[in-house]
Amino acid sequence: MTDRIVLAYSGGLDTSVAIGWIAEATGSEVVAVAVDVGQGGESLETVRQRALDCGAVEAYVADARDEFAEQYCMPTLKTNALYMDAYPLVSAISRPVITKHLVAAAQQFGASTVAHGCTGKGNDQVRFEVGIQTLGPELKCIAPVRDLALTRDKAIEYAERNELPIETTKSNPFSIDQNVWGRAVETGFLEDIWNGPTKDVYDYTEDPAFPPAPDVVTITFEAGVPTAIDGRAVTALEAIEELNRRAGAQGVGRIDIVEDRLVGIKSREIYEAPGAMALIAAHKELENITLEREQARFKKTVDQRWTELVYDGQWFSPLKRSLDTFVEDTQRHVSGEIRLRLHAGTAVVEGRRSETSLYDFNLATYDTGDAFDQSSARGFIDIFGLSAKVASEREQRLHGKPDLSAVDSLEQ
Repeated sequence: MTDRIVLAYSGGLDTSVAIGWIAEATGSEVVAVAVDVGQGGESLETVRQRALDCGAVEAYVADARDEFAEQYCMPTLKTNALYMDAYPLVSAISRPVITKHLVAAAQQFGASTVAHGCTGKGNDQVRFEVGIQTLGPELKCIAPVRDLALTRDKAIEYAERNELPIETTKSNPFSIDQNVWGRAVETGFLEDIWNGPTKDVYDYTEDPAFPPAPDVVTITFEAGVPTAIDGRAVTALEAIEELNRRAGAQGVGRIDIVEDRLVGIKSREIYEAPGAMALIAAHKELENITLEREQARFKKTVDQRWTELVYDGQWFSPLKRSLDTFVEDTQRHVSGEIRLRLHAGTAVVEGRRSETSLYDFNLATYDTGDAFDQSSARGFIDIFGLSAKVASEREQRLHGKPDLSAVDSLEQ
């Protein structure tokens, strides 16, 4: 029986050429796997037929938009995940769901190897292959661009020579990856980090310099997940899509960053994530009023480590799974409404309310009705500062009082 290789298939030039290229280089049959995570463009049926026309013996297609939104985007939202405080893991969280379907297809069609279209310089090769090794330890991995020397020039020549049903062009200078959580753009003139992005870089967002009238939106959350927008019930996918449209119209979610890749290279990336950034802004503020102080402080540490693990391709790792358990516990009371004002590239919280809020008006107010016993503050301060006071007395006893003359001169 001829060996089979499962290929992560996008429907574009490189992966279409890779079908025949892999077959010729390995003597194996190729099964194409296309997974819709909200990237838009052609229908899955069109992509499936193209894969068959390019030589695939089978074509596995999956509409994973709801799965991606619920099982990958929502955990990312619950951790307020921003790699290097900026990047909302647009590509990083799509790789695990694609990997899951690649392994399922390999098992369904009896393939021994999984192939992907990543280069040897990026993060995605790690994300795919670590995920494949974890979910299907018996499977081997190959990357035609990295392992079989499939360059873009060779891909175009191969497609033209074999009359493949795919557009061949060198005109687009960018490498683009997109899904419902956002859009990533790199290469071309962007590799010179002094160059500013031009308007043709963007697709999900309008120019924030010329915004329409402000758009005020109320987002309802239950246990950390958006469940309604302006009072209308929505699924996770619908929430992201609507905020992509509304926040995108205001230019929210444009990100330009020089990013530390896992492989050790610094890379200039442009991201658009209007829905993701608006939802994260709202979710963070709701956590501000519903999480206890020490829990909130520690969660920031967990959020950062979770983000680093996912960026580094460790979605299926034991540590990430353990952190998920902690994050889920913190979200039990993250329910309520956040009112956001979307305008000119910003998503600003204007109002918040929650039945599970820890904000107590009677404790916070300075007006009549103040329920806080201010007389208890003196004793609290004495105890809170006691260890520092004792240490300071020791220093002064052994080394003399500190020189405060510089402070005196500043005051004069």
